[in-house]
Amino acid sequence: MKHKSASHWTIGILGGSGLYDIPGLENPEWVSISTPWGEPSDEILFAEMNGVRLRFLPRHGRGHALSPSDVNYRANIDALKRAGCTDILSISAVGSLQEAYAPGDFVMVDQFIDRTFKREKSFFGKGCVAHVSVADPICERLSALAGDAAEAAGATVHRPQSGESLTYLAMEGPQFSTKSESHMYRGWGCDVIGMTNMPEAKLAREAELPYATMAMVTDYDCWHDGHGSVDVASVIAIMRQNSAVAAKAVLGLVERLAEMDRTPCPSGIETNLDVAIITPPEARDPKRMRMLDAVAGRVLKT
Repeated sequence: MKHKSASHWTIGILGGSGLYDIPGLENPEWVSISTPWGEPSDEILFAEMNGVRLRFLPRHGRGHALSPSDVNYRANIDALKRAGCTDILSISAVGSLQEAYAPGDFVMVDQFIDRTFKREKSFFGKGCVAHVSVADPICERLSALAGDAAEAAGATVHRPQSGESLTYLAMEGPQFSTKSESHMYRGWGCDVIGMTNMPEAKLAREAELPYATMAMVTDYDCWHDGHGSVDVASVIAIMRQNSAVAAKAVLGLVERLAEMDRTPCPSGIETNLDVAIITPPEARDPKRMRMLDAVAGRVLKT
């Protein structure tokens, strides 16, 4: 028999401002969290619903003041870890690189290609070296639950099929692709393109936080002869439509989690640092250790 034990779930949600006006949020409060990696994009909205704890962080800040390259991804993930998150759901606008994924569709990606180059990509470095595996960067359990919720909210949802992946190409931006780039990414077998999920997913893995992406298609990038090149006005129009569905999906996800015991991620994400840190304790830099107190405190204390 299912029963409420939702206090085990604390879901961090990274996305746009439209997600934070969900009706029914209990005890909402914007909380400022400082990190040793700098300031996160904004305060975090602490709230509850049906016993599930929610932590909303506007990735670009309220008012969308930060470009993808200006987002402090390390500070965002560190802040969500300090806020007690057990899992992170990224809700992100993307362009489609395949005919089958139309504007308005949702794509539950399970792989990434990282083409960003201006961003800090790790919490580890001089003073404490670690190499985490991101072979499978998405938490299948969270992705499946979020995909189910999106379908129930009325979205057309695409999921990885057996033996095949759905790949998100992360570009630096802030400009959109050239046609040659768009065709090249299609040739690589990529499915959607965006500017925000890397290094976000890598950092979540370093912080031992299960992570999933709900990619919301807004356009066909610029490869499709039947559609014009990407422009902000058309993207925003589809984003508004997608955000309304995404908000319903969050509500549905909460309903599902409220009836589930949260057990450790089946793929062992919460303990992946056990086999990732190379620097022996006697050689670790104390300053770096203090900076890692939230994201790696579990393993460093041992």
